[in-house]
Amino acid sequence: MQFTASQIALMIQGKVEGNALATVQGFGKIEEAVAGQLSFLANPKYEQYLYTTGATIIIINESLALTESVSATLIRVPDAYSAFAILLGKYQELTTAALAGIQQPSYISSSATMGTGVFVGAFAYIGDNVQLGNQVKIFPGVFIGNNVVIGNGVVLHPGVVVYHDCTIGNQVTIHAGSIIGSDGFGYAPQSDGSLSKVPQIGNVRIEDQVEIGANVTIDRATIGSTIIRKGAKLDNLIQIAHNVDIGEETVIAAQTGISGSTKVGKQVMLGGQVGVAGHIQVADGSKVGAKSGITKSLKTPHLTWHGNPAIDFTTSMRQQAHTRQLPELEKRIAELEKLVRDLGNMYSKH
Repeated sequence: MQFTASQIALMIQGKVEGNALATVQGFGKIEEAVAGQLSFLANPKYEQYLYTTGATIIIINESLALTESVSATLIRVPDAYSAFAILLGKYQELTTAALAGIQQPSYISSSATMGTGVFVGAFAYIGDNVQLGNQVKIFPGVFIGNNVVIGNGVVLHPGVVVYHDCTIGNQVTIHAGSIIGSDGFGYAPQSDGSLSKVPQIGNVRIEDQVEIGANVTIDRATIGSTIIRKGAKLDNLIQIAHNVDIGEETVIAAQTGISGSTKVGKQVMLGGQVGVAGHIQVADGSKVGAKSGITKSLKTPHLTWHGNPAIDFTTSMRQQAHTRQLPELEKRIAELEKLVRDLGNMYSKH
């Protein structure tokens, strides 16, 4: 696909400086881009490449003052990074929109219903009473269990598994290998020490505009629903246990695990490898640093937490600073102890 600078500017509401008819058919990093590619500059560390890049069109911040002449056509916008993200999204929509039809071999139950523009890749399985909305893209090797409801514009990448009775809203993307609705980890200890499985009869409910990374596991609820609310973004390799509730616009980084029945508020940010205990609450707007352990409810909104167990960020940084000083403190204490002993010996001789 080929686009002119004026067409791109229209899509991102930018202002063209240079040749409005300049065309591009691909993307490139500003330090590596060649003729015919579009790039962007948002980080000042890369400004030097603005004057040497081979890119044909570059999106830049409207506030950037040029210090040299630029050969590329520029498109100025308030926020170059956000504008570039919007453009990539539109490009991705155009490429996936072309996918349609049903590849063979695949299995689609006679009781399943599908909207318009649906694509079903080879070796996909779609069970009884499944409902697929418009423009749904099911890539090869996807399994969709009985009674699943999927909204419009959903993309399920290769190998995604959606167990029975789960629901997925509109404009949701789930990346390869993720499993939605597997059994929650529920076992009742018996008097003889054995473990009796507690049936998991709930489901998973994913609301609109959620994106789920690769190899994420989201357990179905014991009763009721495990919920991923509107606009939440989950990175790769995340475990969400049964009856967890993830709030709107919350962002969770890779390798995080959230235990059962915990409620995470809206616009929360959890760093990589965060561990969250079960049956607690994380307040709206909380920010939790990587590898932190949340062992009790975080009740005050919009605070930053770090450490294991997690404490407020300032205290955690102070503790780390003190920890780094321990070898020197140990040395000073040893010197003081020696001084005290020497003084004691001196007085004992008198």
